[in-house]
Amino acid sequence: MTRILITGAGGMIGRALTVELAESGYEVIATDLAAPKGLPKGVRFVAMDVTTDAPGQVIAAERPKVIVHLASIVTPGPGMGRDLAFRVDVEGSRRVLEAAIGQGVRRLVVTSSGAAYGYHADNPVPLRETDPCRGNPEFAYADHKRQVEEMLAEARTRHPGLEQVVLRVGTVLGAGTDNQITALFRKKRLLAIRGCDSPFVFVWTRDLARIVRRAATDGPAGIFNVAGDGAMGVDDLARRLKKKVRRLPACAIKGALAVAHPLGLSRYGPEQVRFLQYRPVLANDALKRDFGYTPELTSAEVFDLWCREAGL
Repeated sequence: MTRILITGAGGMIGRALTVELAESGYEVIATDLAAPKGLPKGVRFVAMDVTTDAPGQVIAAERPKVIVHLASIVTPGPGMGRDLAFRVDVEGSRRVLEAAIGQGVRRLVVTSSGAAYGYHADNPVPLRETDPCRGNPEFAYADHKRQVEEMLAEARTRHPGLEQVVLRVGTVLGAGTDNQITALFRKKRLLAIRGCDSPFVFVWTRDLARIVRRAATDGPAGIFNVAGDGAMGVDDLARRLKKKVRRLPACAIKGALAVAHPLGLSRYGPEQVRFLQYRPVLANDALKRDFGYTPELTSAEVFDLWCREAGL
């Protein structure tokens, strides 16, 4: 039996993963700020705040063979500053990594993001695992994921005894998914940048939970993009939603957000335009060929499932 410790176990993927692992007979320690509701039978909960010294203490006490590090700020709450997101995303990851090295953990699984590649005009289409992670300083999430990836790369060189599985995940959709991305799909008309297809790659929550389970148990070490087959541009999304597309020049949207954001009329600044202009399209060849997992649902099927569950 392998003892597996999960950080961020109360999140959408953490909850699904605890079920997957518990049903497979693994000893699971779920950690988060508070105990998730409906933990499977046999799963132990230990409170752990990754922004404190708790990771070192908890990991030393529990001595897991595998750590699955999910704790991250994907969608900041109202009023949440970038400092707190940095403490969770970057410093929290550093504490977990250092504790894993110090306690002789066999394997560390980290959910990174396609955002680590950054939103850049010259990004290859599709992006592969050998392409650089450049992030964007103006996007906290992308910038933080880049910094974590650099930290992990250094650890692979200095501490090769710790196996790493790094999963660069596309847009995750499942029952109840509600965030800044799904908010775009709920609008009366879809916003698009003139001249940009704004493609999205999606992965089903259940597929991701199964991928993370394999990463924590019998899968190979390495870096893998995680996305369903195919991509959906804004016109594809609009057809499925039966909505019209409003296309505006990038300069017009930047100008409007430059005025609206300081006045509190929009939570987004002009830098947000790059988020729609240069979306990272992830190749999943290595996931299927080397990691040994083919997502059950394509990007289009994931989006259709989410639309039906969301009543759209």
